[in-house]
Amino acid sequence: MGRKLDLSGLTDDEAKHVLKVVQRDMKLRKKEEERLSEMKQELAEEGSRCSILSKQHRFNEHCCIRCCAPFTFLLNPKRQCLDCQFNVCKTCCTYSKRDKAWLCSACQKGRLVSFYTFTCKPAVEMREQ
Repeated sequence: MGRKLDLSGLTDDEAKHVLKVVQRDMKLRKKEEERLSEMKQELAEEGSRCSILSKQHRFNEHCCIRCCAPFTFLLNPKRQCLDCQFNVCKTCCTYSKRDKAWLCSACQKGRLVSFYTFTCKPAVEMREQ
C-alpha cells in the first residue's frame, strides 16, 4: 500500500505542484524501467548469438565474438573480456581502470543494468511501500 502524504498544511496551488512533481517522478521511473527492460532484452539476444558463435570450431580465436571482425596482429589485436572470457576486438571493448582489464561492450552494458537494477527501485515497488 502507498504512503499517504499529509498535504493539509499546503495551499491548493502548492498541493497541485506537489502532485505534478510526484506524477512526473512516476513517469520518469516508468520510463527508466522500460529502458532497463529493453537493455536486458538486448543482452539476452546478444548472449544467445554469442552462445551460437562460440560453438563454432575456433571461431573466437580468429574473429571478434561481438562484431565478427577478423583479428590481425597489428591492426586489430584480440583482447579477452574479464567477465565473459570471450575474445573481442579493440572497437568492441573498453579498458576498466578499476579492474585493470578489458570489458566487452555487452559485459559493460550488463554491469550497468545490474547497477541500475540494484540501486534504483522500480516505480511499482515504490507504490507498494
